Amino acid sequence: MNNVVQVLEGPSVACHAKRAATALVSGHVIALPTDTLYGIAALAQNNTAVENIYKIKKRNSTKPLAICVAEVADVYHWGKVTVPHSLLNSLLPGPVTLIFQRTSLLNSALNPGTDLVGIRIPDEEFIRTVVRYCGSPIALTSANISTKDSPLCVEEFSELWDKLHCVYDSGRIGEQTECREGSTIIDLSQTGSYRLVRRGIAYEHTTKVLQEFKLTLID
Repeated sequence: MNNVVQVLEGPSVACHAKRAATALVSGHVIALPTDTLYGIAALAQNNTAVENIYKIKKRNSTKPLAICVAEVADVYHWGKVTVPHSLLNSLLPGPVTLIFQRTSLLNSALNPGTDLVGIRIPDEEFIRTVVRYCGSPIALTSANISTKDSPLCVEEFSELWDKLHCVYDSGRIGEQTECREGSTIIDLSQTGSYRLVRRGIAYEHTTKVLQEFKLTLID
């Protein structure tokens, strides 16, 4: 296997998390596991690093990137939260992306065509540890060239390895192809309502929670 790939196992995982954070803070783009599939990440506050994600993926520059944070409390720094804290705790960490109005703290060059931002807290300890070490959110998207399938193992995006500073391998993510659907994306930018942006892997649980909190579905 290519030496850019680092296998996550045993006591070395903590060291890998520190190295991954150092790489991100230095402006590099890396690949790492989430709770749904493999993603590529860069420091959200670093313009050049974010631009490199688009180049690596051959992604349309008008398509926004989500950000990943480590704790529920961090959501409030980057998004204008419209729902109770208990609702956030019911969904996060988990395979859900929640969209809010962005705050002025977020890099204005990230997703400049919208005042919204999708925020993720994956239920995956390695990526959350990396973000904690960074002390800042990371921009996150699936580790594939746009239009290709989202990857569940590192071999499925081997054509990108030489464009990445490092690839962190925790093995195959999930046994079901539904994992390729990615996170469920919900727009919560309007108080009292929600809009389904992408069904994703956690649709049933997510909509159940939203209905329990009396939020209204809008088209």
